[in-house]
Amino acid sequence: MSQKKLVKQLLKKLDKLEAEREKLIDKLAKALDKMEKNTPVKKVAAKKAPAKKAPAKKVVAKKAPAKKTPAKKVVAKKAPAKKAVAKKTPAKKVATPVTPA
Repeated sequence: MSQKKLVKQLLKKLDKLEAEREKLIDKLAKALDKMEKNTPVKKVAAKKAPAKKAPAKKVVAKKAPAKKTPAKKVVAKKAPAKKAVAKKTPAKKVATPVTPA
């Protein structure tokens, strides 16, 4: 297909979609009009109800002061110190030179 034909087809589809969109918008408008006609009393009552309500004041509850107890000191246990085991190393014997007498 040539590009011209594709463009024409796409334009036709676009026109159809726009027409459908307009129809849907009209339907929604009609539905909204019906709803407004059926419920004008409810809307007026709904508007008055919040106006009658006084804003509730929040009462902050005062907490009784908690008794302060002195914190107990935890004595840290010290790990017993390891004694280093002294290794005995054999003394090196130094060879003494023997002198002939």
